[in-house]
Amino acid sequence: MRMKNVYLGLCVFGFLLPVSQLALFVADTGGFDFHIFLGQVFASSGSSMIAMDLLVTALASLVLIVVEGRRLGMGRLWVPVACVFLVGMSLGLPLFLYMRELHLEKK
Repeated sequence: MRMKNVYLGLCVFGFLLPVSQLALFVADTGGFDFHIFLGQVFASSGSSMIAMDLLVTALASLVLIVVEGRRLGMGRLWVPVACVFLVGMSLGLPLFLYMRELHLEKK
């Protein structure tokens, strides 16, 4: 299996899984309330640890997207960056890796 197909599959899962949980949160709370959301994310030291770990990993992903993307001369780097902020790195990072594979194939 080609890596670009693996990355594309991860994009699908990286979008569907977090968005499905967001939909449940919105349904449970009757809308998106950022204060309730943050309260739940940091409700325990275990969930806080995971949130902080993901925050650092998201920052590392953003650095990788920008630095590697510029090094390779890739365009549209704003798309995976926006996906990191709008959905999460579960979509943004695999999308960047997919775009990178496409870019490398062209060379």
